[in-house]
Amino acid sequence: MSDAVATPNLNYPVTDRVRDALAISRRGCEELLPETDWIAKLARSEATGIALRVKLGLDPTAPDIHLGHTVVLGKMRQLQDLGHTVIFLIGDFTSMIGDPSGRNNTRPPLTREQIESNAQTYYRQASLVLDPARTEIRYNSEWSDPLGARGMIELASRYTVARMMERNDFAERFRAGTPISVHEFLYPLMQGYDSVALKSDLELGGTDQKFNLLVGRALQAEYGQEPQCILTMPLLEGLDGIEKMSKSKGNYIGITEPANTMFAKLLSISDTLMWRYYTLLSFRSEAEIAVLKAEVEGGRNPKDAKVMLATEITTRFHDARASEAAARDFELRARGGVPDEIDAVSLAGAPLAIGSVLKQARLAPSSSEALRLVDGGGVRVDGSVVSDRGLRLAAGTYVVQVGKRRFARVTLKP
Repeated sequence: MSDAVATPNLNYPVTDRVRDALAISRRGCEELLPETDWIAKLARSEATGIALRVKLGLDPTAPDIHLGHTVVLGKMRQLQDLGHTVIFLIGDFTSMIGDPSGRNNTRPPLTREQIESNAQTYYRQASLVLDPARTEIRYNSEWSDPLGARGMIELASRYTVARMMERNDFAERFRAGTPISVHEFLYPLMQGYDSVALKSDLELGGTDQKFNLLVGRALQAEYGQEPQCILTMPLLEGLDGIEKMSKSKGNYIGITEPANTMFAKLLSISDTLMWRYYTLLSFRSEAEIAVLKAEVEGGRNPKDAKVMLATEITTRFHDARASEAAARDFELRARGGVPDEIDAVSLAGAPLAIGSVLKQARLAPSSSEALRLVDGGGVRVDGSVVSDRGLRLAAGTYVVQVGKRRFARVTLKP
């Protein structure tokens, strides 16, 4: 049923600018397929002055974005800075199906209200990476809703069950006897149809999205379009350096977290993981990173490089002043000092037991956990370690510290 398929014209010259654009495209990516087609597209764009259409689809399944999400957003920004048209596609239709990628069970669909709320937050946060003035925002309900039953059946006829079962998670679930709902087959079809509707030249995604991206390429060929190229980016490891960054695993850095928190978390990563973050998150050139890495291997303190990384990223999502303040705050805490800005808490009922003070000041989740912290030597009052779990604080104002980074200025009243 395929129509005639357009292919990239290989006759345009591959100039130095095209080679530079290719190097930027390749940086940090897992796969660029087919690379020869992408070179041809870049050469055509350079020769004709017609920008390429670069697509990234994100389902607003959660309201917040962390640094792991910005790996692919950063690549979009690089391509945007090359002059190409960046399409930030919000999957408000596909979110109602639920992406089965990498899952061993059916993902529950979201409500329309959840999707709309999350989508607004997603784009606002993504705009911290992309240039909003040069970003085309689209919602896939624009063309998916009008398809209707007839259009959905026609679309489904363009792809076979055998090819769908080549997808690893579907095949594994089938072998294990784990249910696969028919609507889950619709997800990669609908994501692929997005590429048809947008006439995409390149689609980006994480490595877990490769199958879906290839479906888009196949469907474009079915509809007689020039097939898109696909570029997959690695999944960023979290603070533990082992598992991918995830809020549910607690190993994440949210892009809207306070500057002090973001800066401190970045300085907590290992010296080895730091270079992975540089490659995937930094806007510094590969040459600059290589020089910095050589300096560290030659004896320079790796903390210097880590501070540079933390400063760059914190500045990106806050500003230079906030980043500088976060650096000062971190050094002050590292020396055992008290930050300039800490939460102020007023409590009544003095004298109060230390466990109750910590709980009410939200420095510990419970009185029993507060006493465990005291037993471990992790609590200070006005700089002195608290060793007596029976300590009661009289009326007055105290600086209470838990661990290295949690402070509160507590005023106790009778």
